Amino acid sequence: AAMQRFLGPLLCLWALRLPAGTGAAARGLDVASYRERVRAMFYHAYEHYLESAFPYDELRPLTCDGQDTWGSFSLTLIDALDTLLILGNVSEFQRVVNVLQEGVDFDIDVNASVFETNIRVVGGLLSAHLLSRKAGVEVEAGWPCSGPLLRMAEEAARKLLPAFQTPTGMPYGTVNLLHGVNPGETPVTCTAGIGTFIVEFATLSHLTGDPVFEDVARKALKALWKNRSDIGLVGNHIDVITAKWVAQDAGIGAGVDSYFEYLVKGAILLQDRELMSMFLEYNKAIKNYTKFDDWYLWVQMYKGTVSMPVFQSLEAYWPGLQSLIGDVDNAMRTFLNYYTVWKQFGGLPEFYNIPQGYTVDKREGYPLRPELIESAMYLYRATRDPTLLELGRDAVESIEKISKVDCGFATIKDLRDHRLDNRMESFFLAETVKYLYLLFDPDNFIHNDGSDFDVVVTPYGECVLNAGGYIFNTEAHPIDPAALHCCRKRKEEQWEVEDLMREFYSRKKTKKFTLKRPPDYGEEENAKDSKDASSEKAGEKRNSKKNSHSLLSCPSQSFNSKLAVLGQVFLDNT
Repeated sequence: AAMQRFLGPLLCLWALRLPAGTGAAARGLDVASYRERVRAMFYHAYEHYLESAFPYDELRPLTCDGQDTWGSFSLTLIDALDTLLILGNVSEFQRVVNVLQEGVDFDIDVNASVFETNIRVVGGLLSAHLLSRKAGVEVEAGWPCSGPLLRMAEEAARKLLPAFQTPTGMPYGTVNLLHGVNPGETPVTCTAGIGTFIVEFATLSHLTGDPVFEDVARKALKALWKNRSDIGLVGNHIDVITAKWVAQDAGIGAGVDSYFEYLVKGAILLQDRELMSMFLEYNKAIKNYTKFDDWYLWVQMYKGTVSMPVFQSLEAYWPGLQSLIGDVDNAMRTFLNYYTVWKQFGGLPEFYNIPQGYTVDKREGYPLRPELIESAMYLYRATRDPTLLELGRDAVESIEKISKVDCGFATIKDLRDHRLDNRMESFFLAETVKYLYLLFDPDNFIHNDGSDFDVVVTPYGECVLNAGGYIFNTEAHPIDPAALHCCRKRKEEQWEVEDLMREFYSRKKTKKFTLKRPPDYGEEENAKDSKDASSEKAGEKRNSKKNSHSLLSCPSQSFNSKLAVLGQVFLDNT
């Protein structure tokens, strides 16, 4: 029964499930065939990266060589690692884990994007760490609370922490991995570059026991919330020293997008009602001021007047995000608007002028972005609408026809004439191919409905993992939310143990005593046990706001009524 209580709410992301096969057969789409074509796409790109570009960050597919872009991390290899497991390639996953341990060094004199390093490197390493056991990697004692990939993720994240040392708590956009923030670094950072850390950093804090990561991520999120306009909107870029908005365009797209995404995903991951309430307030303002006929425009953040009547390809994540909060009808209507643009060009141009129904000058390209496919994957899990599979089919056909070259897949420089650019971004293997594959693979372990799971013994007791409900970071790296409960003792459990020990030693001669249950088996301590008493107190204060089991609540199972002391097991009838 306790296991059922744990697994049921955990699967909140995939709660809406319809019988397999509905819709697909009605349209005659061969799902298995397209799944294998997506697999072939991945290996065509991945193998040419290994042959022509590794150890550089990215493949240049037109010249069959490589380049460093966001640092010097062999970025495509990190980004593609969990995709390998989703495709079922455990042997290559294991090989790459060893390669990364031996070859990646973060002590380098490189200026790196704080945002990109977090979502691609920290997120990719955390996901791979949590999937290692499933991939057959021989994990060390104490996993998932320890391990080489976790240590690498922590090392990379610590290199980013100096960026958060500002008067507002909002981070600089760039940091030098060896020296910290450069003197003279611009204090202007985009909204997404401030609010896209809670998923990775909270996961790190829960696994390592160091609260600093979650603390800085929360402070940055709340600083943006504090500086929203009177009508409830945030702008595009802000000065992290003065908290003055530099770019005052408000919307759901580039420069803002993943801030909203992480409020929702952070709320689900951490069962945090405050984060969800923040998003829902933003959502009201977005609907009131930016939504027109199921399109979302850009408006002036203080007045709500339209500043740019354009659709950006990065906005196509929004229907998927709407599906996570249960707003499926609105999500589908907006998705269908975006799908019409895809049909018009065979891809989504970076900017699309809605009134004119055409591309915007110098924004005609499509760098093989995943966002519309991502939304299709989420919505298909919720509705099984065959239209969503048709988008996947169209994406496979377009990408293969337009962007496939001898050495991989090239960015489409101009959707009007199909000119190509000499770049294959790492997100093509991390996100685009992954979401396409998951759209066409209904039985993938990522879609687990709780019928299968692993019980892992950690230094803190038994832990349920791989039961489903994965939270994708904004680079499509899946995080198992159950893992956040593996590496710390819940406060009430610690209290129970102490109470039991006191009772045992003070009443040795009695034959029976009873364990006291916590008042609510599902209440979780959001803060980690820490040597710093002030950090623990702050965490308890945060948690006092979260006592309800809403759709956010995925509680852990209650404390097991037995305790081993020096190898001896004591039961409540001892």
